[in-house]
Amino acid sequence: MFTRANRMVAVMVVMSFTVLGCATNAVQKEVVATKKAPEAIGPYSQAVKFGNLLFLAGQIAIDPKTNQLMKDASIEDQTRLVLNNLQAVLEENGMTMDNALSTTVFLKDLNDFAKMNAVYAEFFKSSPPARATVEVARLPRDVKVEIAMIAGK
Repeated sequence: MFTRANRMVAVMVVMSFTVLGCATNAVQKEVVATKKAPEAIGPYSQAVKFGNLLFLAGQIAIDPKTNQLMKDASIEDQTRLVLNNLQAVLEENGMTMDNALSTTVFLKDLNDFAKMNAVYAEFFKSSPPARATVEVARLPRDVKVEIAMIAGK
């Protein structure tokens, strides 16, 4: 026999799954990839769609047209390419930068924050996503910036 508290918990669980679009048998993980962004350089996907959410892997400054790393480019140029790559993955899923909910910015040198932030602002003119920015000891291929994103429709 359900107590009132048990019924309330059950209703909250069902509501949570409904709101998130996560009915147990209706939502499946779907890999999203595009040639307009660099191919994954390891055992991971460019992005994974789950329900209405898109989880984008961290992008670094690799030009998808040439597959060349822009390791020695300025922080501004690296940031712009990284955000263009993220934008290409979003577009493959019918989204724009306006769908970005959260980003995580990894910087090799936090002294580059203002320069990175100026370029970042060009891509998020209104309703920017939540963001965390951290300085890290090292990034893949010794780039200056990597950005990961979560987006939703």
